Amino acid sequence: MELLEVAPERVLAIVAHPDDIEYGAAAAVAQWSANGADCRYLLATRGEAGIDAIDPAAAAPLREAEQRAGAAVLGVDVVEFLDYPDGVIEYSIALRRDIAEAIRRHQPDTVLLFNHRESWGPGARNSADHQAVGRAALDAIADAGNRWIFPGTEPHSVKRAFVAGSPESTHAIDVSGGVDLAVASLSEHRAYLEGLGEHPMADPEFLRGFLEQTGFVAGVPAALAVEVWNF
Repeated sequence: MELLEVAPERVLAIVAHPDDIEYGAAAAVAQWSANGADCRYLLATRGEAGIDAIDPAAAAPLREAEQRAGAAVLGVDVVEFLDYPDGVIEYSIALRRDIAEAIRRHQPDTVLLFNHRESWGPGARNSADHQAVGRAALDAIADAGNRWIFPGTEPHSVKRAFVAGSPESTHAIDVSGGVDLAVASLSEHRAYLEGLGEHPMADPEFLRGFLEQTGFVAGVPAALAVEVWNF
């Protein structure tokens, strides 16, 4: 896996749910933020359908608060929610428009995404929300740069997108300096992690081992595998 050296100045992470960024990509956010990059989050939902034991009406504000707390650990203070319904997001023109307008507003040079492929690997199907938001975001990046698509706001061109968690990852980003903060960020999602019960991913330290495994392949202490799209 080829090691990628990049120093973005302005990053917009676009994902479907609270905790999507924390499962890996947060290590890159921690490192970029520490190096002076302006990092921001855009979430399509508030994750209200993500905890089986908590009614969505109660889960939405709880998960929003946990996401904001997790972001603050990494120095991220801009966290926006589009309020699409958790679990039943559809790829749509409206979703593309909302994301394109956010890209124009925040003007990132780099967009950080979560796996939009059908699976995580053989036999492990990805959620419909992840697929819809990831696909719409990739299309919205192109939309945002075209003044004739969704006119009314000034166009903005993104340089690159990194897709974390993709089974088609070809590169790795050295995140050795961001692992501790990434684990701390995930730890802020207390209600969600408790809801996972005995699942291995309920332990934030799972993240450390995951990043160290990728780092071993890339030849560094810890790394984030990414699929790279250049625009």
